[in-house]
Amino acid sequence: MADQAFVTLATNDNYARGAMVLGKSLHNHKTAKKLVALIGPQVSGPCQAVLKMIFDEVVSNIDELFDREELSAAPDPGWPDCFNSGVFVFCPSLETYGKLLQYCTEHGSFDGGDQGVLNGYFNTWATADISKHLPFIYNLSSIAIYTYLPAFKQYGSNAKVVHFLGQTKPWSYTFDPKERKIQGNMQEASSHPTFLLEWWTLYSSTVVPMLHEQYGDQPFNSGCVEMKTDYAAQEALSSEERKKKWEQGQADYMGMDSFENIQKKLDAFLK
Repeated sequence: MADQAFVTLATNDNYARGAMVLGKSLHNHKTAKKLVALIGPQVSGPCQAVLKMIFDEVVSNIDELFDREELSAAPDPGWPDCFNSGVFVFCPSLETYGKLLQYCTEHGSFDGGDQGVLNGYFNTWATADISKHLPFIYNLSSIAIYTYLPAFKQYGSNAKVVHFLGQTKPWSYTFDPKERKIQGNMQEASSHPTFLLEWWTLYSSTVVPMLHEQYGDQPFNSGCVEMKTDYAAQEALSSEERKKKWEQGQADYMGMDSFENIQKKLDAFLK
C-alpha cells in the first residue's frame, strides 16, 4: 500500500550513517515499502544528499510487519512485560497523538524516554493480545546476545532486525576493508562481531563511495582505515567553528577529536 513506510530518525551525521546502512539493507532485501528518513538540522548537506539517494522510493523481508495491528512490538530484554520501542507497528493518528501528549503531561515517563511513555499508554500490550507480540528476532537487542548466549546460538541466525543497543554503536569503531577487520575496544562491544562485520561491510562497500561523491575534496571521516582523511585541513578550523561543531554533535570522534588525540593534548598541557 502507498500509505505504508519504514521510518527512521537521524539527528546527526553519525546516526545518518546508521540510517544509510539501514536503508541499503532494506533495499538489498527488496522491500516493497516506502523508506522515510527524518533528519535534524545537524545532518550535513553531503549526508542529506546521500540519504535522499537511498531513501524515499526503493524497491525487506520484514514487510509482513505491515500485516500486524497497532501496537505490535517485541519484548524488552530487560523487562519482558514491557515492549522495546526500537521496532513497533502503529497507525498514525492525530487522536492518539493528542492522547499521548495528555498522558505525558499527567504521568510523564517511568524511564524518562519514549519507551516509558509508550508502555504506560499501551499498558495492555503484555496481557491483552498475544498476536501483538512480535517474535524477538524482529528486534534482536545486541545486549541479549551475551545475557542469554544459548538462545542466540539457537535462533540468532534467523534474526530479522538487529538493534545495536547501548552507548557503543557500529560507527564507534574503525574498519579495514582490505583485511575485513574491525578496530576498537571490542571489550566494550555490546554487539556480536558477526553483526558488526556485516554492518561495516555494507557501509564501506556501498555508502562510503556515495559519501565520497558528495564530499568531493572536502575532508570527512568515513571510519574506514584505508580511507582515512588527512585532517591537516581541519586544523585550520577556528576554535569557534570547532566549538560549534561539538555543540551540534558533529565532533570528529574518530579523527582529530578522538579520545587518543584529546588525551595527547591533555598530557602535553599537564607536562
